[in-house]
This record gives sequence, structure tokens and C-alpha cells, in this order.
Amino acid sequence: MKSVIAEAIGLKYEPVAILLTNEKPANAVQFKEGKFSCVMFMLAAAVRGRQAVFDRKTFGCPGGGVGLGFGNQYKNFPGGEEAFCYFLSSGNKDWEPGMQVAETAKPFISDKLYDELVYGEKYLKTPELVMKFIECLPITDVPFEYVVFKPLGQVEEGEKPETVVFLVDMDQLSALVVLASYERESNEAVIIPQAAGCQTIGIYPFNEALCEHPRAVVGLTDISARVQIKRQLKDDVMSFAVPLSMFQEMEANVPGSFLERNTWKELMEMR
Repeated sequence: MKSVIAEAIGLKYEPVAILLTNEKPANAVQFKEGKFSCVMFMLAAAVRGRQAVFDRKTFGCPGGGVGLGFGNQYKNFPGGEEAFCYFLSSGNKDWEPGMQVAETAKPFISDKLYDELVYGEKYLKTPELVMKFIECLPITDVPFEYVVFKPLGQVEEGEKPETVVFLVDMDQLSALVVLASYERESNEAVIIPQAAGCQTIGIYPFNEALCEHPRAVVGLTDISARVQIKRQLKDDVMSFAVPLSMFQEMEANVPGSFLERNTWKELMEMR
């Protein structure tokens, strides 16, 4: 499967198809069972040409399990969902059950993670607001064994991606936002939710795929995910994830659009 969008906007990295399947691809990279890691490592591998696979035992971290569609994995965070709420907000320093979790985990985790368990990531102000955040997520449990990241060019005939993900710079993001609304009767064809990087390429577009008029999802506003992707790619990029039907709509709209006109060409020449 090829993308005319990728060519039209001068994409540096190949788009990534996300597939839901019961068949594990051969030679795909996969986290070891129980390994704490970030889904963004696998996204970086996929834009470089590798296939990556996840299942319910190899999703990297609880947020990654949620983001990939393996149910509410925050319940399996050390200390449970409540401890996660403290971790993402104010930290566990003043909450004794959470500090017990942190001290138990200390010999097995990095100093950075221990510091975040104690003092919090501070992405939301209070644990109560984190619980509201979780309640707002489109948490789902996909009825498949595997989630696969595959370079779009490696998608075979008969395969049907759930989502297509672009990694883009600011000029390319602007183009995709405009193209997303090109054939729409509204100007809100794109959303930017506060969510983990994996959630904005996973469950959010998965959820949009169920809608009559699905929207694209801009991601990598997650600061932790940005650190991980920048370590891998050394670039400032955002993610732009679209359900398959919207991807096909946008692809069909490239010919005759602004992407063939002077202003876009001028912007491309200035890069």
C-alpha cells in the first residue's frame, strides 16, 4: 500500500499502518514479557522499516496497554489505579500506600522513575482529575490477540489497517489538517486530545473509526512520549493518525487540491 499524501507533502518517514489481527507476523520486533518500555520505541522502529507486534503481555507499560486497546491496564499499575492517579499528578510522597509501593519498587527501577513515583509527573493537578481523565478515555479491549505496527509499504493485499499514522513536521501537519477538512461540511475534522502518545495513535483513532464521519487525531503532545521519540529519531515531529476510511478519503483528495498549487509549493521551497 502506497500513499500519495506522503509524496505530496515530502514526508521523511514512511507512514505506519496499525493492524488488529490474530496472526503474529514473522520477524516482528516485540517487547519481552514484563519489560517496562515505551510504545514510541516501536513506532520509531516501524517508520524505519521494521514491523512491531504487541499482545496483552508485551505492551511495555500500563499506559501503552491502554493506548493499544488492551483494556484498562491502569488497574494493573503497581499499587493499582489509585496509585497511578497519584503518579500522574501530585506524587505519592504524602500518600502512605503509594510510598510503600515506591519503596518496594526502588531496587528494581531507575532513579528517574522512582523520583516520578514519589513526586509525580505533574501532568494533571490532582489524583481526582487523573481519575476523570481515565473516565474520559475511549478505553477499549480489542477482540484480537495482536496489535501490529507495519510500514505502510509492507501492507499486503487483503490486509485492512485500522489506522494510518504519519510522523510530520509543522508544515506537513498544517497540510494534513487542511486536507482532512477538504471534503467535509465542518471545520472540526481534527482533534488534539490530552493523552499519552500511544493513545493518540491507538484507542482515539480506533474510536473515531466507529463514527460516521471520523476525525483525525494529532498526537505527540505527550511530553514523555516526545522524549522517547526524539531519542530515537532526533527530530521534532508530531503524529497524525487517521482511521482507514479517512485515510482513503484524504488520499483521493490530493489530486486537484492545494497540494498542487503555488502557496504549498512556495512553502516547500522555503524548507
